[in-house]
Amino acid sequence: MNPVIQLLKSHRSIRKFTDQPVCDETINEIVACGQAAATSSNIQATTVIRVRDPETREKIAALSGGQAYVASAGAFLVYCADLHRPQLACEMQGGQFSEGMTEHFIIATVDAALAAQNSVIAAESLGLGICYIGGIRNHPQEISELLGLPEHVYPVFGLCLGFPAQDPEIKPRLPLPVVLKDERYQNHNDLDGIKAYDEQLRAYYRSRTGGTKDSCWSVEMKGLVGKESRPHMRDFLARRGFSMK
Repeated sequence: MNPVIQLLKSHRSIRKFTDQPVCDETINEIVACGQAAATSSNIQATTVIRVRDPETREKIAALSGGQAYVASAGAFLVYCADLHRPQLACEMQGGQFSEGMTEHFIIATVDAALAAQNSVIAAESLGLGICYIGGIRNHPQEISELLGLPEHVYPVFGLCLGFPAQDPEIKPRLPLPVVLKDERYQNHNDLDGIKAYDEQLRAYYRSRTGGTKDSCWSVEMKGLVGKESRPHMRDFLARRGFSMK
């Protein structure tokens, strides 16, 4: 198999790390690989903050839902969608920044995600493990204050990086026909695919936990999209200058 494809298909979230730090040169290279990702209209609307201070990392770990590996990983990065820098460039040329545009928000958020995923692949190619931390959006205002984020910048997610101290199984994904459609969106066979995937994921959880976790994808989706999820984000984003016009 092509080694890049093999690497992509071998992704696992790592939540236990050795004490070995990740050196500055490696972090710089990983973030530079993120910069090489596609970016809409060359806006480059991603800012990455490396958090080194142990006290700050402990606070972020607590604010993220008690995820201790935020503090214990060899390195911790926060990926931010940043329209502050494009605003400076616009005003530098005598323009007036058009605040609160939904399209700009989407562009910046997608940019951050693309850059982070490039960085993740680079990190994994170097033998590091990673774990995305969406939990920083539990308390985004407090995180923003800890990191000194200006207006028109918001934290999209964190990223733990380090040398793995565990070797978990690869979590199975939905069957390809459920995801890949031909010409038009057709979902007449999706229920069967989801049911088959439920059983596959249930077996994965049982194997990984020694039978203590009995769940599946549809149950997890009921818990995720069957209730409100971080409703505070809308007001938070509006206060950041992302008013969604």
